[in-house]
Amino acid sequence: MKLWGGRFDKEVDSLVNDFNSSIQFDSRMYRQDITGSVAHATMLGQQGIIDKEESLRIVQGLREILADIEAGRIDFSADNEDIHMNIETFLTQRLGAAGKRLHTGRSRNDQVALDFRMYVQTEIRVIIGMLMDLEEIIVRQAQKHIDTIMPGYTHLQRAQPVTFGYHLMAYANMFRRDITRLEDCLDRMDECPLGAGALAGSTHPLDRTLTARLLGFAKPTDNAMDSVSDRDFAIEFLSACSIIMMHLSRFSEEIILWCSWEFKFIDLDDAYSTGSSIMPQKKNPDVAELVRGKTGRVYGSLIGLLTMMKGIPLAYNKDMQEDKEGVFDAIDTVEMCIPVFAAMLDTIIVHPDNMLKAANGGFITATDCADYLAKKGVPFRDAYTMVGRLVNSCIAAGKTLDSLTLEEYKAISPAFEEDVFEALSLKTCVGQRKTIGGPAHDEVQRQIDTIQAFLDQRK
Repeated sequence: MKLWGGRFDKEVDSLVNDFNSSIQFDSRMYRQDITGSVAHATMLGQQGIIDKEESLRIVQGLREILADIEAGRIDFSADNEDIHMNIETFLTQRLGAAGKRLHTGRSRNDQVALDFRMYVQTEIRVIIGMLMDLEEIIVRQAQKHIDTIMPGYTHLQRAQPVTFGYHLMAYANMFRRDITRLEDCLDRMDECPLGAGALAGSTHPLDRTLTARLLGFAKPTDNAMDSVSDRDFAIEFLSACSIIMMHLSRFSEEIILWCSWEFKFIDLDDAYSTGSSIMPQKKNPDVAELVRGKTGRVYGSLIGLLTMMKGIPLAYNKDMQEDKEGVFDAIDTVEMCIPVFAAMLDTIIVHPDNMLKAANGGFITATDCADYLAKKGVPFRDAYTMVGRLVNSCIAAGKTLDSLTLEEYKAISPAFEEDVFEALSLKTCVGQRKTIGGPAHDEVQRQIDTIQAFLDQRK
């Protein structure tokens, strides 16, 4: 008979039993379930709700079950529906009546809310660690290429000269925000739902502050009904994961472009590329493409959970059993993507000459040319128009700005002087962008140092 079967005269139909069961996916929370039960049993004994000796026997029994699970000596059963009832059944089989006392003052509703929250907390810390490792690689590559000039793009059109180190630091800042977003998730999750019961607490004198402290939470949750109904923490976590994957996907897209023959800014190491079954010349960026593709999978988990939660009344509903598979899949996906992406990035081969060659084309110093005139007293909008006409004439004549003579410049504006050639050199154009957030050497170094300090504070 089911642990909840007292009110029923019939056994559950086998189809319903399989449909209702979640042990096939929630078994991964066994450690959190046992940890929560140890805290609950300890509190029950200290409060005199159950005999202190029985409390100690329950704690010991739970620890032995944990050891047996991790040694592979225990098989979970769909007949016991979920991880909570499986472990309670094992405990009762070993301890008899003492095992049956564990669930005093507790519901599966607050139990699963606790287990799920603790599991997500654990995985957040894992993902933060992975992001920090990725950041170290980005910083190292940025430092190496702090003066490697390349084109910066808007609309995928060459726009202004930057450096490869500067471009990488844009992603470093994105991933830093991802880390702090996950840290914010942890802060909001730092409340313990254990003791909320089914939805309205308990008539037993539970010490929820004690169980919160035993489990490492800052405090108990403030409202029992909210405690068992809340999956905000999982939705917020999936949102953070989706943003991480979006950043990885954008980075992947650029790597895919950069290693194409059309760009050839970088090459991928052979260990992080694959070949074609028919075209012997191919070297495919499959790692980057898979990261880009798996991003949609994580988005789907977020949308699925939001959709499931949007119409259910308080408090717990069985719909909420659907909260875990998407979260677990997103965790597995993110934790698979970050390390392999980081290893790929760490081993790229950069081609500075190709980057510089691309930067020399496309009139990417046109803005600097307009700024040059503005500094000579020409109103910027007039300078903008003049340089636009200059670019147009260069295109018609098959020339570039750096190939023009001083006379050709002066034909557009007498404000041009001999120093225009130095002013429009790529090195000058990058080096003069010293404003906060710009690509000048010292400013990129400051950005690198800022991210490194951020990482050092968390080591």
